[in-house]
Amino acid sequence: MAEKNVPMKDLVELITESLVDETANVEVSEIEGNQTNIIELKVAKEDIGKVIGRQGRTADAIRTIINCAAAKINKRYILQIIDE
Repeated sequence: MAEKNVPMKDLVELITESLVDETANVEVSEIEGNQTNIIELKVAKEDIGKVIGRQGRTADAIRTIINCAAAKINKRYILQIIDE
């Protein structure tokens, strides 16, 4: 079975776009560091609650998916949801 490496930025964008109403306002950027990469996520103000979820459960679920995918490629990622 061939493994397909999807960039983590694209994975977060795909998940987020399926959650929000304003898909055009989803912005995902990646900051690469020596040991840890940071993924910054910006969404429309109306959609911030959908991405975070009740008591942060949705955001935690997204972080869990990222961490599982990152473990397969031996990298570390941090998801930051930017609230403007």
